[in-house]
Amino acid sequence: MNSRMEDTMKRLTCMGTIFCLVGLLWGENYLINGGQESTILYSLNQRIEPVGDTQTLKLSFVIPVSFQSPTYNQRIDNFDLSFNPSPSERKDEEDNRGNHIIRVEWKNPKQPVDATMRFTATNKTILQTIQSQAPFPLTDIPRELRDYLSKTDQVQSEDNRIENKAKELVQGVTTEFDAVQRILTWIIDHMRYVTPPVQFDALYAFENGKGNCQNYSHLSAALMRSLGIPVRIVNGVTLKQPYSVKMADGDFTFQMGQGRHSWIEVYFPDLGWIPFDPQQTELFVSNRFIRIEIGLDNEETINDGMVRWRQAKGVQGRPRFTEVIDAQFSRDDVQLALAKQNYGPKNMLLSPKVDATFQPVVYAPPPPPKEIDEDELKNLRYTRRLTFGNVDFPRGVDFLFTRGPAEEEAEDEYAMRKNFMVETAEYVTTGLTQYAQVFVLEEPLQLNRVGLALHNFGGSGQVWIDLIEDDNGKPGRTLAASDFINLNQIPVQTGYDWVDFDFSNNPPILSPGKYWIGLGFTGSPIINWFYTYGKPVGPVDGTRYKSVYEEDWSGALAFEFNYRIMGLTSE
Repeated sequence: MNSRMEDTMKRLTCMGTIFCLVGLLWGENYLINGGQESTILYSLNQRIEPVGDTQTLKLSFVIPVSFQSPTYNQRIDNFDLSFNPSPSERKDEEDNRGNHIIRVEWKNPKQPVDATMRFTATNKTILQTIQSQAPFPLTDIPRELRDYLSKTDQVQSEDNRIENKAKELVQGVTTEFDAVQRILTWIIDHMRYVTPPVQFDALYAFENGKGNCQNYSHLSAALMRSLGIPVRIVNGVTLKQPYSVKMADGDFTFQMGQGRHSWIEVYFPDLGWIPFDPQQTELFVSNRFIRIEIGLDNEETINDGMVRWRQAKGVQGRPRFTEVIDAQFSRDDVQLALAKQNYGPKNMLLSPKVDATFQPVVYAPPPPPKEIDEDELKNLRYTRRLTFGNVDFPRGVDFLFTRGPAEEEAEDEYAMRKNFMVETAEYVTTGLTQYAQVFVLEEPLQLNRVGLALHNFGGSGQVWIDLIEDDNGKPGRTLAASDFINLNQIPVQTGYDWVDFDFSNNPPILSPGKYWIGLGFTGSPIINWFYTYGKPVGPVDGTRYKSVYEEDWSGALAFEFNYRIMGLTSE
């Protein structure tokens, strides 16, 4: 075989592998194409109410700057930062990562302090074919980037467990794109999103398989840095404005909570710094991300939103802190399309098309649960309690006042950092849109109750749950309904909590398989249903919506509502 033919065969190896395995193997890698361009009028208001005899109050802010990459561009205009009352001191400085920091201080503040940041962000995401010939391993990394190969207490890139896993994941890899894609493919399936986690570092995420955005970022950075790939941590804000992407069978809608977020940027010699959100996207982030601060880890990127104070000895309590983020989209152009590939992780990973050598990761999907006929179901004895679902969410949290905890830095001197706890919830009683969440039964069940993570904002009426059969991956006919709950029976309280709906008066007996739950209502209740980023439990397309005027549940959501299924199964 001559050298030209050998080269041609190497280029076709990846394509041939996919064609041979179609129908046998599976994956949830989606190629995304098109773009987003928006003009965003952004404002952030912080209010700090001093407690007792506060001697000094200090705030710090990082000014967001314009940024360009092959896939994500941010332009900042009309920046303004104002205070009431005016601070006693103000300092402007730049740290060794290039972050522009504003520090302000008040002496003996006796009244609430308001800080308001405003700017216009023109954010653009461009998703076309990316060309990258960056080899793996990388060589001749510029000196000014070598800090981003460093281990830290949060990014334990020299730990043996991290190093061994990274080497295992990239066996046979010859390009940087292949290396980072394999790492992200593993992370997306290894991790599930929870907030707040016990710890935020890479090793905690590695060993426990769960965490928030900081854990995803730290674990990704640790694995990549251990292989000599520069990675920096980005802190910023995500905006709740949803956007929909066209697919062959309908729309897929993406939405983040409005609040603090952490992601990463990875260095490619031929592309420069390029953003990734390790929870779901590679080589890009959406233009709903506002990029603010960069560093080695989330212990270094602490300047934006930091609050420090000194109080008189013996004073109890801490300042009361609120933060409100608002974003108005004066222009929002979204033209995006998704195409599912037969490779990738079990959970959704979005990527633009990349012209680079890589070997797709594929897996064999598990067989569907085996159905049991009706006669056999009736003869089983249902005695063992069973509870399952997407059950992890922050119960009873007032998201307007999340901050801290306060840390004592010296005697009578304290600090509170920003945190990354964000309200992720959907208003599900609009009267215009219906929502449904899938659950998968692995064993027969006598269904007694279904719980949803809800917040009751008020209104009037009744609510209930419909149990719906699966019809080729979408909700079909209604099988049963729970008892009705009057809205005044659901407490109006802080945060989100379980509301359990009762099926026990006439409990349905369910064979293993897929089912859907939907919230029904009469009157005018105002209810939010909490959700988790990604799909901790169910399939990628297992959260659906449709207009009340349509029959087809053609819309899918990229998150998973929090729910729990409770009943009895057979021994």
